Amino acid sequence: MTTADGLSADVIVVGAGFAGLTAARELVKRDVSTILLEARDRVGGRVLNHPIGDGQALDVGAQWVGPGQDHMIALADEMGVKRFPTPGAGMKNVDYMDGARTVHDGDVPDGGDPATLIETLNAFRTLTQMSEEVPTDDPWNAEHAREWDAQTFQVWMDANIQDATAKTRVQTAIEAVYAVEPHDLSLLFMLWYAKAGQGIMNLVSTEGGAQAEQYDGGTQLVAIRTAELLGDRVHLSHPVRRITQNGERLTVEGDRFKVQGKRVIVTLPPPLAGRIDYDPAMPAIRDQLTQRAPMGCVIKVHVLYDEPFWRDEGLSGRVVSDTGPVRVSFDNTPLSGSPGVLVTFIEGGDGRRFANASEEERRDAVVQCMERYFGPKAAKPSGYVEKDWPADQWSRGCYGSVFPAGTLVSCGSALREPVGSIHWAGTETATMFPGYMDGAVRSGERAAAEVLELLA
Repeated sequence: MTTADGLSADVIVVGAGFAGLTAARELVKRDVSTILLEARDRVGGRVLNHPIGDGQALDVGAQWVGPGQDHMIALADEMGVKRFPTPGAGMKNVDYMDGARTVHDGDVPDGGDPATLIETLNAFRTLTQMSEEVPTDDPWNAEHAREWDAQTFQVWMDANIQDATAKTRVQTAIEAVYAVEPHDLSLLFMLWYAKAGQGIMNLVSTEGGAQAEQYDGGTQLVAIRTAELLGDRVHLSHPVRRITQNGERLTVEGDRFKVQGKRVIVTLPPPLAGRIDYDPAMPAIRDQLTQRAPMGCVIKVHVLYDEPFWRDEGLSGRVVSDTGPVRVSFDNTPLSGSPGVLVTFIEGGDGRRFANASEEERRDAVVQCMERYFGPKAAKPSGYVEKDWPADQWSRGCYGSVFPAGTLVSCGSALREPVGSIHWAGTETATMFPGYMDGAVRSGERAAAEVLELLA
């Protein structure tokens, strides 16, 4: 491992996830001297491959892309990493509600009480209409921003959804997209995030939606190949502890290194960016923001089988359930067709409840859910792989930061506003697809453009 100690560059980028890799790449393409510092011993950030042999890997971090996520798709295409459709098209999905298991076509269940379905769809339509009023660049300036940011999404649900099962369906969608419970985020944040992601129905959909495609060999391949182009500008195992601004020069320090530059791009999620020691201290509004933007909570789990047996039964592998800890699942079988893999998530409140459980306890609970949804064959997996993102030292959660009631209106303006020579990137700062890989790529491009204009 090469050390960055004593080096200097025009720009220092902190964090080698897709935001940092993209920012560094844009700068290097324009001959700007750049140093990229990463706390982990790998690149990718919240994207991580878990090898399973024969050149195959499971995505234990972010994995899906869909229509509109053109910046991530373009980067992966350039790196030669191929996409393939998420398995399950044309097959039936499993729905488990109120103790009853049913199967259905499409993303929306077609059975059960018609009144429940109507109220569920009406809720999503209403939310979509409301989200259209929210500007993605500055949601805190929406016409109803103060009213919507003053309440949690739970408050809105309680006031606007009367049918208990319809409320459960909406809650499940919120947990699947945001990795928190409805009482954890403001209505304004929920609407902004949905608008920036091309609508809440897009975010919960597979075919034609945000989960439409994934990458053969694992998404981290894109990050690894991007980093290879940056060469020795990338310094792993270099956690940044302190950033000092002194006139036109900045000093970035860690436990065993000190580097200098003219500009810094920090790509960490807000709560982790807030743990860096800044001299001079951050403006109060920026510090208040980082104190009020916790990470979502998700443990991503893969259950492996000798073969994808559910396909023989005409099932897609997709589940929506009101019973945890597994409330959603997808077929994540590699393109080769073997082994059979179901991917699921322990999210939000379930994630926090299972945070202190042992891996064996989590495994037992997950397998019981799979048996409930897919029958006796699911009770005997050949493998189990999990990634506990809240326990990850350099992420402390996934998929991204969420904003509780009152945060966007009072502190949101500090999200992207540079502080002196320090600039901010990361998927949380994106104005399109925040919380997604595409948002991270876009944020890196934006931050690099900011810096290039100032260095010109």
